[in-house]
Amino acid sequence: MSDDNSPASVAIEKEKTRRRLISLGELVAVLAVLISALGLFNSWSERRQKDQERITSEQKAAAAERRATAAAGLLLRARPDKSGSRLDLSPAREEQVVQMQTLTFPAKLGISPVETSGDARIEASWFTGNLKKARRAAKRPDETTGDERLPVLIETVYVDGGETRRDRTLYDIGYAVREGGLFGGSQVELRGVSLVARKADAAALDARWRRQFGS
Repeated sequence: MSDDNSPASVAIEKEKTRRRLISLGELVAVLAVLISALGLFNSWSERRQKDQERITSEQKAAAAERRATAAAGLLLRARPDKSGSRLDLSPAREEQVVQMQTLTFPAKLGISPVETSGDARIEASWFTGNLKKARRAAKRPDETTGDERLPVLIETVYVDGGETRRDRTLYDIGYAVREGGLFGGSQVELRGVSLVARKADAAALDARWRRQFGS
């Protein structure tokens, strides 16, 4: 029979205890590594989810902005030159770029539609003579004290956000008639444009002319 209290037995038990402690320590270390890895994974997963949510939100916001822009359409602004013989047209939104335009004048003026490409503009020479005849027929004065209005239908092909769009809007051209011009003793000075109606057509153009000139 062996003596459990012998030095050999005591040494064996101490060795077993040491090994159990080492194994437990290793297990604790492994668990710590696993917990740390799990924490890192959870953190990465949450960060990835937040990034996906942010990207989705930004994409939705961009899509909503594009829809809003498309719904708002194109708004043209005009800048007259020093002589008042020309209006340079440009979009009110800088990110929009005009490609080409077709300008249609009231049928009573007898003017063919004018097409421009790249250089968006309105020139008084396109309609001055015909407008003067119409004003004389309507017994309008040769000189105006304020701004007169001439309706024009402007169809524009433009680029917005990388997409090509088309806009058809009725505008009024603001102008004044001054004595002392080279044409019939008076000249037409262009002032600017103002929006009248979107998605208009030739019928709306001629109707506005009749309201303004009564014919």
